[in-house]
Amino acid sequence: MSNHDLILSVPAPARPWRERLGSAMPLLVLGPSLVASFVYVFVFTGWTLYISLSNSSLLPTYGFVGLDNYASLWANRRWNIAYNNLFLFSGFYIVGSMAVGLLLAILIDQRVRGEAAWRTIFLYPLAVSFIVTGTVWSWLYNPVDGIQAMVRGFGWTSFSFALASDRHYAIYAVIITGVWQASGFAMALFLAGLRSVDQDLVKAAQIDGASTFRIYRKVLLPTIAPIFLAVAVIQIQFAIKTFDLVAALTKGGPGISTTFPAIYVYDLMFQRGQIGEGAAAAIMMLAAVAVVLVPYSFWVVWRRRKEAGHG
Repeated sequence: MSNHDLILSVPAPARPWRERLGSAMPLLVLGPSLVASFVYVFVFTGWTLYISLSNSSLLPTYGFVGLDNYASLWANRRWNIAYNNLFLFSGFYIVGSMAVGLLLAILIDQRVRGEAAWRTIFLYPLAVSFIVTGTVWSWLYNPVDGIQAMVRGFGWTSFSFALASDRHYAIYAVIITGVWQASGFAMALFLAGLRSVDQDLVKAAQIDGASTFRIYRKVLLPTIAPIFLAVAVIQIQFAIKTFDLVAALTKGGPGISTTFPAIYVYDLMFQRGQIGEGAAAAIMMLAAVAVVLVPYSFWVVWRRRKEAGHG
């Protein structure tokens, strides 16, 4: 046996226990969270799916009834109104918050005086919970004590602002409140994107004689296009899961005009004791989220692979 073989056959010295503990520390720290997330997302989702196919009422039972709960759900007028409200709210909420957020980001990007103060003011609604937002705006919409009473107190006695009290327009009261809450979040992301653009591109456009409007339209906004998609996806998740804002602002009324799927799920499960149908409604909400997140996830993976290929 050669000296080289003898050297190779000598076992490597054992690593100190501190070094082994340091190597295992990431797994020890992340392990419980990963297990809890797996149980919370996949196990509970599977259980909810099975309950939606069962004859559960006040308490969970496991008699299989197939798609009966889904058929009963979609035959219910209140659920259809809730789902229509979801799409109406999501469309205006996402477009409105992104438009207002982009406008605020562009204005602040002009290096205005007191920029830090303006950023704080516009971001403040993000620090307020939806429950607080809904409660405060319900006071503003109140025709007895809110904006209507204030304006009439100034002498305009014919002024009417009972937005949240009219079943035809109450959904727009929810939309306005939601846009106010979310615009600061969109502004922060857009502003960060605008500030991350290479200034050499902007200077080159200025040298070519491009106006400020044209620089934003042709240079800056196309550069931060991925941020638009990211903001839209995040806002869609917020819109689909909307519960506390509506519960505090209109409580689903007047009548059922501002009922949302999350409100209806809560009512079925905890007010009416119809767990099976409530689970079916929850699965339909999950499907709405999946329609957004699954294509977005594939797009992110495709984009990263494309960038890696070019790199």
